[in-house]
Amino acid sequence: MSRDEVVGGLHAVESLLAHAPERVKRLQVAADAGDARLAGIVARAQGMGISVERLRRDRLDRGHEGLRHQGVVAFTRPRPRAGEAELENLVAQGGNLFLALDGVTDPHNLGACLRSADAAGASAVIVPRDRSAALTPAAAKAASGAAETMPLVAVVNLARTLRQLRDAGLWVVGLAGDVGAPLYQFDLALPTVLVLGAEGEGLRRLTRENCDQLAAIPMAGSVSSLNVSVAAGVALFEAVRQRSAARVGT
Repeated sequence: MSRDEVVGGLHAVESLLAHAPERVKRLQVAADAGDARLAGIVARAQGMGISVERLRRDRLDRGHEGLRHQGVVAFTRPRPRAGEAELENLVAQGGNLFLALDGVTDPHNLGACLRSADAAGASAVIVPRDRSAALTPAAAKAASGAAETMPLVAVVNLARTLRQLRDAGLWVVGLAGDVGAPLYQFDLALPTVLVLGAEGEGLRRLTRENCDQLAAIPMAGSVSSLNVSVAAGVALFEAVRQRSAARVGT
């Protein structure tokens, strides 16, 4: 039997109620919270027939230690897991910007990458099934609502998936700080998969071999690399910038 998932935070719970209310089983809220936004969440949930339990703030904190819940926690049915078939459908429907993460195991980084991908209008975030952070409460909180709107596709073999995406006509660009021309020299207005690896380890050998090109984000200061979620944001919005410029020029 699947355990309930826990989602905390005003924006994350608002997104759940807006995009996947059928998954929400019940809410816990801080009884002493007088926030108008929280009151709106409670009213919306109750209007949907979702039960709301009011707890003292200290009890809510103790029950969800480590979760920055902002006074509201949702207990939900597990999110349906997307896989290769869903990815094929997204490509067939014209998806032309994807983010692939190779071995990113920190939930906060996964959540932040989901948030950036959603903001950039990407079609999905792709991760390996066995070498990735799970969509934990921390990841959902960092995603700030994007966990409900951005497809997270878990694949058995990332290198094989990249080959399949190349065969489908997408341009696969891996970010590697140690090699490659500057990212800004590549045409990201083409249908593109941006591939990033874990901090420190970077892209695995087979992942690199299945990229069309390797690119680097130029670093002007003393640090040698960026946090993976920051690097993902830079790369995604460089693609957005180029595509916007291409539309203006047509």
